[in-house]
Amino acid sequence: MFEGFIAHDVQVDGATIHALVGGHGPALLLLHGHPQTHAMWHRVAEGLSMRFTVVVADLRGYGDSSRPVPDPQNMAYSKRTMARDMVQLMAHLGYARFLLGAHDRGARVAHRLALDHPECVEKLMLLDIAPTLDMYAGTDEDFARSYWHWFFLIQPAPLPERLIEADPRAYVREVMGRRHAGLAAFAPAAMAEYERCIALPGTATAICSDYRASAGIDLEHDRDDREAGVKLTMPLRVMWGAEGVVHRCFDVLELWEAQAENVSGALAPCGHYLAEEDPTSVLAQMHDFFGSEKND
Repeated sequence: MFEGFIAHDVQVDGATIHALVGGHGPALLLLHGHPQTHAMWHRVAEGLSMRFTVVVADLRGYGDSSRPVPDPQNMAYSKRTMARDMVQLMAHLGYARFLLGAHDRGARVAHRLALDHPECVEKLMLLDIAPTLDMYAGTDEDFARSYWHWFFLIQPAPLPERLIEADPRAYVREVMGRRHAGLAAFAPAAMAEYERCIALPGTATAICSDYRASAGIDLEHDRDDREAGVKLTMPLRVMWGAEGVVHRCFDVLELWEAQAENVSGALAPCGHYLAEEDPTSVLAQMHDFFGSEKND
């Protein structure tokens, strides 16, 4: 995977971020979801690298990035802190302004990055999420049963950590395998990476802190922005799966239209893991959106 890409380990405030860089052209940062790593982009990265300088990074707490010790307020894993990591990573690589595409947890980091550092983001694409605040506010039985891990991971320490650490491979396979496409959607090499990284020391604590932050300090930051009338100002494209829970439970485009000034949307014929289930559609949308001047 990622043939020709060069690995970087970059020290940012409070963490070391692992990233791979390849290709030529405008800088495009891609952020992964849970419980994955940068490996989730392996089916689209090469195609994008023909037109863009592609940076695929592991969020703090995931992959081969470091796992800082969490604090009582989970600020170390707030989306504000994780977004700052990526701004510092890109600055280290020489990019003060860049394109940004992200999925799942990474898309929540990307949303916060675009709010806190709008001068850094030329265009933003978010895959298969609605705004975090709206998803919590709109939780019903269907969503709670389908996104059970949201409510499992935020339980007080050390219960979820102990259960994950007892069999981390099973945790990954349960979270990912219960979705629309099952485990057949994932290449063996990518799945091996997810399983390797979930078992690294400190991962269970880190991912729980990530989710606890999203149910706590991140919601405070989101509410503050909404009360102040802050919206996304750069062109935003949202893409989500027709067979996914987010599509079933939320009006994705309407919710993002309320939070951004310039929004377009695309529905993909797949489930949650768009870049691995339907890389052709993701690649086409990214080339169209990131390569076009019409959204400016």
